[in-house]
Amino acid sequence: MQCPNCSSENIEGVDVCEQCGQPLSDSHLRGPKSALERALLKDSIGALPTKEPVIVREDSAVGDVITLIAERGTGCAFIANADGKLTGVFSERDALLRIGSKLAEVWDSKVSVYMTPNPQSLKADAKIAFAVHQMDVGHFRHIPIVDNNNYPVGVISVREILSYLTSMSDA
Repeated sequence: MQCPNCSSENIEGVDVCEQCGQPLSDSHLRGPKSALERALLKDSIGALPTKEPVIVREDSAVGDVITLIAERGTGCAFIANADGKLTGVFSERDALLRIGSKLAEVWDSKVSVYMTPNPQSLKADAKIAFAVHQMDVGHFRHIPIVDNNNYPVGVISVREILSYLTSMSDA
């Protein structure tokens, strides 16, 4: 049985590819039809240019976080606890939907009140196709990249994925 993700040969009936660890339970589904589809299933998000994440503490003021997001030209900040582990994300969408016109009233409030708690995150070895799926299902535009201890180490956005798709379609 050939893994549709990495093309490694596996013993018929195994549940997980011995080479890349991807599940083979859906191997009966059609394989990728194009080089772009193959690349999305093969390449990990580590192949994408990641940005250094904006990381703030849970007790940071909303106004300071919004200012920092604007200064860095990014769409979100990751919220970390005192140990530095990811606990939430505060995005432009959070500012618009949860704060809206009340910004002056909540300027000095803790960002943890308005953040999205427990955000979806990925490790750098996750496949790009999985990242696209997570973004689609979760309706978000940024995904934190975390290490094995859940410390944020990067961020990818729809912009990086679109650049990747464009470069793959040009190739």
